[in-house]
Amino acid sequence: MNWQQPIPRSYTSLPTDEVVRQTAARKAQLAERLVILGHHYQQDHIIQFADITGDSYQLSREAAKLTHAQYIIFCGVHFMAESADILTDGRTVILPDLGAGCSMADMANLEDVQDAWDILQDLHKDIPDFRLVPITYMNSSAAIKSFVGEHGGAVCTSSNCEKLLKWALGPNASPPNAANTKIVFFPDQHLGRNTAYKMGFPLESMVTWDYKLPTGGLTDDQLRAATFILWKGHCSVHQLFRPEHVDDIRRRIPDIKVLVHPECRWEVVQKADLAGSTDFIGKTIAAAPAGSKWSIGTEIHMVNRLAKAHPDKTILSLSDCQCLCTTMYRIDPPHLLWILDQLAEGKVVNQITVDAHTKYWSRVALQRMLDITAGNPLTPPPGSPPESAVKPALRVLSHQ
Repeated sequence: MNWQQPIPRSYTSLPTDEVVRQTAARKAQLAERLVILGHHYQQDHIIQFADITGDSYQLSREAAKLTHAQYIIFCGVHFMAESADILTDGRTVILPDLGAGCSMADMANLEDVQDAWDILQDLHKDIPDFRLVPITYMNSSAAIKSFVGEHGGAVCTSSNCEKLLKWALGPNASPPNAANTKIVFFPDQHLGRNTAYKMGFPLESMVTWDYKLPTGGLTDDQLRAATFILWKGHCSVHQLFRPEHVDDIRRRIPDIKVLVHPECRWEVVQKADLAGSTDFIGKTIAAAPAGSKWSIGTEIHMVNRLAKAHPDKTILSLSDCQCLCTTMYRIDPPHLLWILDQLAEGKVVNQITVDAHTKYWSRVALQRMLDITAGNPLTPPPGSPPESAVKPALRVLSHQ
């Protein structure tokens, strides 16, 4: 990923009101040629210009349906813009600031994943009918999604993770699992651990692969005994929430409900009343009765926006710390205006593109997820596809 070069000072020195005025004018000028996607974690100054707001995969799928839009500006982070390029065809996907990456996605790079895969395959080569199934969270790079697709695995979201893990385990989806099937889960250890535990698997059936250490910092015996090999990755925001935060909020407000994202630590999820995706969090708050009290463990912009949208309820962040997605925050109003000005002048900057091979196998992994979630798992043919095979895979994804 390339780092963003500084934009002209004429943008960063503009008063906020003037940035808003010019951005609105440019957006109106580009009209239907443009769609702006805003992730839930974005700041309000960006969300006000978003045509669609949602989580990363929801936004990419919605963009794929908007065939009229020539330009898709993804106000999110790098892997999200990659997903939009994977799921769209013939459109130009733009990330306003190239420095808006995701620390979790960056914790699983292709070279480390390939090394771990080779070690694990070699370690279990003497086990009859051994199956090593890779599952990657949506919050991963296109390169990892492609690797997973090419090696018989699938993508998951925080909403359907349990269903994908059950599919990967096959007939042994309930504990104790047979030793000939293992799952390698990228890149968020917490989502993998929380989901497997919810399915009834003990913590002892899971090990954490530290990609910075030889053989993941694990012994051969530990790897052979494990059902789940969890990549040592985490979300820098949700990692901030700690068990003592739950204890403290309950002590201060005894009748409060604690609602957290499953990217939080296992200890936090165990103490919470509910855990679920950003979509689940939003829907839960919307359906909650007036007067109810909620403490939410997720990114602060989403928490504040929910509090503003539901003034009849008490909505607080689980922690007083600034639980801010700092890389998402790099997408600011001056960068958005700069991008729009460039487009108005016929210039495309910060375009995000995924090569054909990576795009195809990423789509295979995503399509598998859709099929499994719908209860109809399909197995694509092995080997690299012809160029003509890329578009049919796209059409199925775009109209789910």
